[in-house]
Amino acid sequence: MDREEVAAWLRLLETPHVGRESARRLLAAFGSADAALTAPTAARREVVTAEAAKALEQPAENLPALLDATWRWLTDESTGPRHLLTLGDARYPERLLQSADPPLLLYVQGNIALLNAHSIGVVGSRNPTPQGRSNALAFSSQLSQAGWTIVSGLALGIDGAAHEGGLAGPGQTVAVVGTGLDRVYPRRHLELARRIAQHGAIVSEYSIGTPPLPPNFPQRNRIIAGLSRGTLVVEAALQSGSLITARLASEAGREVFAIPGSIHSPQSRGCHALIKQGAKLVESAEEVIEEFPPEADAPPQATLTEVDESAAALDPLVDALGYDPVTLDALVARTGWPAPELSARLLELELMGEVARLPGQLFQRVSTG
Repeated sequence: MDREEVAAWLRLLETPHVGRESARRLLAAFGSADAALTAPTAARREVVTAEAAKALEQPAENLPALLDATWRWLTDESTGPRHLLTLGDARYPERLLQSADPPLLLYVQGNIALLNAHSIGVVGSRNPTPQGRSNALAFSSQLSQAGWTIVSGLALGIDGAAHEGGLAGPGQTVAVVGTGLDRVYPRRHLELARRIAQHGAIVSEYSIGTPPLPPNFPQRNRIIAGLSRGTLVVEAALQSGSLITARLASEAGREVFAIPGSIHSPQSRGCHALIKQGAKLVESAEEVIEEFPPEADAPPQATLTEVDESAAALDPLVDALGYDPVTLDALVARTGWPAPELSARLLELELMGEVARLPGQLFQRVSTG
């Protein structure tokens, strides 16, 4: 894409009063961004509202600055390759093109081939339980080892763990973000975003300079669902953006998977609701993979290690913990051990990563399989 074509696309998509639907109609009617802009206003009025048609008569005041910033971003490959993809680009991801509302323009940094790879969306709570975070990391790592690309949203919590798991295998990971690609949100994921750009890919439909605006994040969920052959929800409350992603995946005819959790955990209720609505309950990465035809060029599927029950049998305290959060008093009752002895042993298990300390003086066993 040359600078003039970039300018035409930015003018079409960033002009006030011209939304995605109006831009889509203009492209369908005139064939290109430039043709839509050079068409007579009267001709545009036959396709979109009079307000939108008139708004395109003159470039917006901020267009020159936006074009300069976009061109600098696009031509600076010091941190890896960068791309702008339009709907007509042969490299545009095929699955996303088949979704209900594909972005008209995609900004991509990193390995563009991953956008057409065999991919799974992995989403969930920004405030997961330790077990939820462990599940996201383990499932994503095993799926990536099996050649699947992990698609998520770079948010705190489950998303971050999913990306880390994706980076651990050859499948790698794609982050779909709700800001311009010249910034990282949340800032805590600055280093994670750097590694994703280097080994995977970061994608956005938002122009350079776009800050983290709340409405953008539900919108980016449709891209996660659209890029993926299926979506795995690891943990989610009933009012969760992850359920939006799952709904969009289901509406697009894609598979939806959910990991069950404790009936006492608010972070499991969204997954349980999805399962009641027909999502597949999964307990291992293999159960996700087996829903899709095997790929001839995929690496051998790794096995997600189950909880080592023999180890639990050797440690009566781990066995007594079960899998739900439990209080110290309940453990005293279950084991008959004095509270000081239990506290000391729980601290040892916590340092070993086998037990998590939760708010409210609760303890929970962590499966690291």
